[in-house]
Amino acid sequence: MAQIPNLDNAPLNLTSLRDQSQKELLNILKNEHGVELRYLSADPIQTECTKVVYLVRPQLEYFVYFVPRRAVVCEKILEEENFHHLLTIEEYPLYVLPVDEDVLSFELDLAYKECQVDGDTSSLWHIAKAIHKLEFSFGLIPNVRAKGKASVRVADILNHMQHIRCMPEINTLILIDREVDMITPMLTQLTYEGLLDEFLHVNNGSVELDASIMGVQQQEGKKIKVPLNSSDELFKEIRDLNFEVVGQVLRQKATSMKQDYTEMTTTNQSVSELKDFVKKLNSLPEITRHINLAQHLSTFTSKPSFLGRLDMEHTIVEAQSYDVCFEYIEEMIHKQEPLINVLRLLILFSITNSGLPKKNFDYLRREFLHSYGFEHMATLNNLEKAGLFKKQETKSNWFTIKRALQLVVEDADTSKYGNYGPNDIAYVFSGYAPLSIRLVQQAVRSGWRPIEEILKLLPGPHSETKRSGFASSPSFDNLAGAPANVDKVTDGRRSLVLVVFVGGVTFAEISALRFLSAQEGMAYDLIVGTTKTVGGHSLTETFIESLG
Repeated sequence: MAQIPNLDNAPLNLTSLRDQSQKELLNILKNEHGVELRYLSADPIQTECTKVVYLVRPQLEYFVYFVPRRAVVCEKILEEENFHHLLTIEEYPLYVLPVDEDVLSFELDLAYKECQVDGDTSSLWHIAKAIHKLEFSFGLIPNVRAKGKASVRVADILNHMQHIRCMPEINTLILIDREVDMITPMLTQLTYEGLLDEFLHVNNGSVELDASIMGVQQQEGKKIKVPLNSSDELFKEIRDLNFEVVGQVLRQKATSMKQDYTEMTTTNQSVSELKDFVKKLNSLPEITRHINLAQHLSTFTSKPSFLGRLDMEHTIVEAQSYDVCFEYIEEMIHKQEPLINVLRLLILFSITNSGLPKKNFDYLRREFLHSYGFEHMATLNNLEKAGLFKKQETKSNWFTIKRALQLVVEDADTSKYGNYGPNDIAYVFSGYAPLSIRLVQQAVRSGWRPIEEILKLLPGPHSETKRSGFASSPSFDNLAGAPANVDKVTDGRRSLVLVVFVGGVTFAEISALRFLSAQEGMAYDLIVGTTKTVGGHSLTETFIESLG
């Protein structure tokens, strides 16, 4: 199976983006002699390369390529350390990385923390530049919606960049700040891919785990990487399912293959039937791989502590049992449960209550530092600066938002397979509809005007811009609630909406967007752009800072 995702079925010609980036990298390598490509690190240089640069030059030459652009601060440090004159400094303009058929990453891991805590908004320029680079390939995007301070700023920067006058392939750009919805990433994702990220931490389309888990006995004790992208047909089929359904699907496929094998050995088969059976056998490694992964995930999801945590998350989101939630978090702190787990619930509890009363805030802060060490004062200060764990200053409006956008769906159907499936995006969290995706859903179905008052209750401003381009570009009025036969490009495909998450997007949110895009009557294909795919663990980790 390919290590990188197959982009042949992408709604945009993303292969051209990949080819362009590869060409730029090859041009860089062609211009040098005896080059070895490596990550920059503080470790001593060790190489088994047979073409070492020492053989042709009296001294080593070092080349540093900044991705995606040169940083003045870094160059200044090199000057201060007297290294600048030894280096040739260039840049490799890799702004956009297609990580799957419908997902583009700008690879800005720390964008959210930098904006919210450090006051460094340089990443916003990078995001605008990445979108602008897409426009060079696919035309100026005529309609832009933005929600959140950073998103509105990105839209403004984009509007001041050079406009490209060619027929647009992307109809609308929707920019969503992670700040607008920090509740969703703090919840445990319950899709198959989401749970893989929760427990195994998906990184650049793969997970790393012990070889024994995957049944590779010869390499027991060693780590192996398992690729996870749309090149794996079975993974493409089950990645967005609620994990409750995944075992059933894998069981059906294994049973079907067993039945086919029995028929092959007990009856005479035609050449055509033999060919079909051999074709099915090719999928056996994929089935085995995901049975092993699912079995490993089950060792976590079957624990009472996991189920108890899920119940508490839903209790916090429902915002009806403050004392029960407070005591649960207090007990977690006293038991010294994993730091990240405690912080995620603490953030979730604080956001849904618009902060905690001073007495409760001070108490939990003190107990947390007693349990985990006073070196984590910096961590709590970072969270407070970002507004994620703070004293309550105003009454919470979470209940109003939750009810207006129908974020909690009772008895949500989690089965999404075969002829039956859920009828709401809430299946990705077994009853909670991601706030961010509700905003996207509202934008593409009826626009944001009907929820204007609710948008004002959420962090940051919002904007809607019609950019100058072609007169024939559909307007916002056409976008909202457009029927399935409207806004199609010339070759009959549906129009495209690019949804960009400033600060990161979870796999569960991506699954919810795919679910929306697949709905009958939906007039648009949705493509995801993000600073980075994140989870509650990786996002919370960026705020952890030790004074020690």
